[in-house]
Amino acid sequence: MIDWAIVAEQGLNGLQLGVMLFLLAAGLTLVFGIMDVINLAHGSFFMVGAYLAATLVHITGNFLAAVVAAAGAAGLIGVAVEAGVMRTLYRRDHLDQVLATFGLILVFNEGVKLVWGPVPIFLDPPAALGGRVDLLGIPYPSFRLALIGTGLAAALFLWWLIVRTRLGSACRAGSSNPEMIAVLGVDVRSLFTFVFAVGAALSGLAGAMAGPVLSVQIGMGEDILIPAFVVVVIGGIGSVRGAFAGAMLVGMVDTAGRIALPSLFAFLFDPATATGVAGPVANMAIYLVMAVVLAFRPRGLFPAGA
Repeated sequence: MIDWAIVAEQGLNGLQLGVMLFLLAAGLTLVFGIMDVINLAHGSFFMVGAYLAATLVHITGNFLAAVVAAAGAAGLIGVAVEAGVMRTLYRRDHLDQVLATFGLILVFNEGVKLVWGPVPIFLDPPAALGGRVDLLGIPYPSFRLALIGTGLAAALFLWWLIVRTRLGSACRAGSSNPEMIAVLGVDVRSLFTFVFAVGAALSGLAGAMAGPVLSVQIGMGEDILIPAFVVVVIGGIGSVRGAFAGAMLVGMVDTAGRIALPSLFAFLFDPATATGVAGPVANMAIYLVMAVVLAFRPRGLFPAGA
């Protein structure tokens, strides 16, 4: 018999994972779609945001201020990285971009180790969000609801920015034809800097909000970067709408796979074998979804300009 309370709770967990992936994937897809740059170091801003938020919470005791400051600082670091490194890569091929941004990952990891040390940091949620909220009889952690709300608010802000503002129009045009908008008088260099900074800030925001859910440690950005790339591919490169749809799909599939597959395989194998098989299959689930999507929609669900 289906326990609908567990289904609803895991659905919320999938939504929470989805919005966190969206915060990462939105900046990643904009940078890739508009600037044509593969930035493997995007997850490093996630890590830096988490470390900065943890440090500022310990200093100030104000979680909200720490999250805002961490996201802003990640954006400023993004400006420095774009000006110092990324501008030299715009006219280089993707292999050079991959190698250079992989080098940035190593720089960020070693820099974090120098500043904070190699030991993971544990960040508690704020006291006001430390309890649980009763949702139709389902007790759910307040902080996870706050994380979901933050991600949805960021999605609405990006929709407004991209769809309703002139700056967003320039971004959408830049993803299709950057040379044309340069001819029309748009400062492409400043546009690229802005896009990169927004992506870094969103990644830092995701890291800051994920700190109480995940362990704040070196390399945490690389762990979540691969699912973020899957989201970008599923949604369509350069599409914020696609990033949101892809993130929700990946979040739900990943969560459902980890919960449902062990029970499903228990009908076919003995308990030990079922557990051993379910784990790897659950890890593959999002990649299987990506393969299916690309088989029918090679440019993703909602490609830019579609």
